[in-house]
Amino acid sequence: MNFQVGDRASIRRTVTESDIVNFAGITGDFNPVHVDEEYAKDTVFGGRIAHGLFTASLISSVLGNKLPGPGCVYLKQTLTFLAPVRIGDTIEAEVEVLEIIEDKGRLRLSTTCKNQAGKTVLNGEAIVKI
Repeated sequence: MNFQVGDRASIRRTVTESDIVNFAGITGDFNPVHVDEEYAKDTVFGGRIAHGLFTASLISSVLGNKLPGPGCVYLKQTLTFLAPVRIGDTIEAEVEVLEIIEDKGRLRLSTTCKNQAGKTVLNGEAIVKI
């Protein structure tokens, strides 16, 4: 394995209306807090928010494309949602190697998503097979 504890990789994506609509269509999750502004404005969020798992899926993009990269297999993910993500937010999803489990060909990784203001909106840990 050519990985070291502390290795990091990230991607950035600005969340669009199309992202939310497409994610709802793909998953079937049409919760009005995501797709209905009139409904969402009267919630604790004060407006529409992106699906939490849309934000989490940005971590998958980092894993499959950058670290550890093509061919890795997602085995486990813990998630804590800390703040809402809104249309127009630019999210940076980052993974960092916490542990190399050589005998099993696995990595344990910190997973974090932050918005354009540097606020952590999601964090957790992942285990992947490489």
